[in-house]
Amino acid sequence: ELFDRLAALAPARRLAWDVGTGSGQAAVGLARHFERVVASDAAEAQLRNAVPHERIVYRVMPAERAELDDATVDLVTVAQALHWFDFARFYEEVRRVLRPDGVIAAWTYGVNRVTPEVDVVVRCYYSEIVGPYWPSEREHVERQYRSIPFPFDEIAAPRFAMRMTWGFEDMLGYLGTWSASKRYAEARGEDPLARIREPLARAWGEGRARTVEWPLYLRVGRLPRAD
Repeated sequence: ELFDRLAALAPARRLAWDVGTGSGQAAVGLARHFERVVASDAAEAQLRNAVPHERIVYRVMPAERAELDDATVDLVTVAQALHWFDFARFYEEVRRVLRPDGVIAAWTYGVNRVTPEVDVVVRCYYSEIVGPYWPSEREHVERQYRSIPFPFDEIAAPRFAMRMTWGFEDMLGYLGTWSASKRYAEARGEDPLARIREPLARAWGEGRARTVEWPLYLRVGRLPRAD
């Protein structure tokens, strides 16, 4: 639904640029709609895990210095990465590469929701156990990207959410991927998940598969029209 919506807003469907693509999850979604997708990341290691696709070209390049021609891109997307960028320099590149009426969309997602019982344990883990180990940029995520400057003609966006069906070990594994979890383990020499494994298992329920939902927070805009 998200990619359908963004493709409908773009002035054409020739070229999309997915910035901070990581393993290319958003790029694959864009490839269903665009003739060509350039998916970039500053970290080559991230792109080693990228999903191959005939319409996607993966490139190692920083968000603030794009190897793209002027006024050629219909849609720029940033999935869960904008808070890491140098905003002024990145937006300068966006203005350069977007064609007239081109669109930029950036989104982030909040803490997942499962059930009230599970959510209490996860939010305690997020805020109290690993909370001090989140990088400062995490504040932009917590503020749903509203604290990030966005110098474009903003377009109202509908609400979207990501949903997965997971077992208990899937959930535990996901929590272990959080940067704060890794920084806690490095700093203290112990696994922070050990502190919540038992209460989370009780809240989850033995052998249960549950729906896990992440609300998406979306900023969408066009290039301001010249006076």
